[in-house]
Amino acid sequence: MSGLKAALQWAMLAGALALLNASLTFENLWPTLSVRLSAALSIEVALCMLAIVVAVRWFRAPSPVALRVLAAIWVVLVIGRYEDVTARSLYGRDINLYWDLRNLPSVGGMLSSVAKPWLVAATIAAVALVPIIIYLPLRWALGRITDASKDLRVRRVLTTVAGGVLVVGVVQALGVDVPRTLRIVEPVTAVYARQARQFAYEISGAGLRALPPAPTTRSNLGLVKGADVLLLVVESYGAVSWDRPALADALAASRTRLDTDIRDTGRRVVSALVESTTFGGKSWLAHVSLLSGTEVRDEQTSVRLMSQPRDTMVTAFSRQGYRTAAIMPGVRSSWPEGAFYGFDQIYDLARLGYHGPSFGWWDITDQFALARMDALEIASHPRQPVFVFFPTISTHTPFTPAPPYQPDWSRILTPTPYDDAELARAWAQEPDWFNLGPSYAHALDYFYASLGGYLRLRKDRDFVMVLIGDHQPPAMVSGEGATWDVPVHVVTNRAQIVDRLLQRGFREGLRPSGPSAIKMNGLLPLLLDAFGDD
Repeated sequence: MSGLKAALQWAMLAGALALLNASLTFENLWPTLSVRLSAALSIEVALCMLAIVVAVRWFRAPSPVALRVLAAIWVVLVIGRYEDVTARSLYGRDINLYWDLRNLPSVGGMLSSVAKPWLVAATIAAVALVPIIIYLPLRWALGRITDASKDLRVRRVLTTVAGGVLVVGVVQALGVDVPRTLRIVEPVTAVYARQARQFAYEISGAGLRALPPAPTTRSNLGLVKGADVLLLVVESYGAVSWDRPALADALAASRTRLDTDIRDTGRRVVSALVESTTFGGKSWLAHVSLLSGTEVRDEQTSVRLMSQPRDTMVTAFSRQGYRTAAIMPGVRSSWPEGAFYGFDQIYDLARLGYHGPSFGWWDITDQFALARMDALEIASHPRQPVFVFFPTISTHTPFTPAPPYQPDWSRILTPTPYDDAELARAWAQEPDWFNLGPSYAHALDYFYASLGGYLRLRKDRDFVMVLIGDHQPPAMVSGEGATWDVPVHVVTNRAQIVDRLLQRGFREGLRPSGPSAIKMNGLLPLLLDAFGDD
């Protein structure tokens, strides 16, 4: 019986160590919120083993109170590990707590608006209960290691194993390749330390570093003279929609229709790839980079930039006699950035006056915003030419429910833009949280249809339309390791503009191809140069 008891104790010890190691080495199961076990090792578990061994050997075994405190700290480490691997896998970048936490209420409200009530309730319950559920087995594991360490043989084994893990960690840190089964994951304490340094850096104001000189915005805009210029920044429109076969296949028909809409109205389209300054979110960083010509990849640079008077794309058009307007359907409150850019008119959600049905988080649709833009700034004549900046919203995460396209544009500005059956089908859409790709394709399909319909609605009008994605969709759609590239298309009937853009690396047609040779901020001087004849 003593041999069986010893074997059981060793097995329980091995289970305790495996549990602690798994709790800090799991990986995200893309594209879900779930996790999977990995074969990696945790240096924090090794250090914990050595600490317990030293305490038992030279001082005294940790008390129950000390073990409870240690288990609570371990829960914090587990939560940190989950946040780190999940954010990088699904969001496509690390989280910056200083800037991202302020957006958490809006993101939570947006996602909960399209989720079933039971799912929202389950999520809230999980947030409250999961720490307790995690704590109990961790407390058992730490107690098991402490009790076993009272045996000299166990202490020797634990010391050897922990020492081996530390040696592998040092070797790996020196750049030596190690087998995957011996790989040491980044310590969670290092993740917290990085966040703490980042937070201190931001709150100290040190992040407000000096900005590079402003690019030139001088252009006579001679090649667009007399034409309206419409800059549509398409939410979450990333290169992945062209590169990922499942998405490209799902969108092939709608892209063919859009290409036909362009050519049937006497226009041409040229396209390229642009490297955005953000990924998966924070669209405003792409907006300010594009309009100012300054690379902005973080909040502190944006704050610093907007505290200075600078020329922008908007002021460049104003100097040449253009009326400038921002169509901002996603803005529900004040938008002080508008003063920095220099718009003559800003139409936020309230001023756009949408009274139709809502779709998820958004109370307004891209087709309605296009129609209101047309009614407010395009339809009337005679008038001065207009430059319009319009960030779309209907392709925003989680992409569902997508509005139905209404071919009868006269109905879009009414309180009843859709038939009941159309609304029922649209509202029946539910996001598949384990695969948002189909919803993303459906939302883009809606945008393509709305854009093509508008081109036909105003086939007699002379305008230059620039379409550009703000960023790739989150990594839950684009996948891990995706580029930061987004498509840019220029639609116009002016052959000279097409020729000048082809000379600058654009390709004929809708498909953007080749590596991105243009950065988001570099697109401003490129377009102003292509639009000018001086």
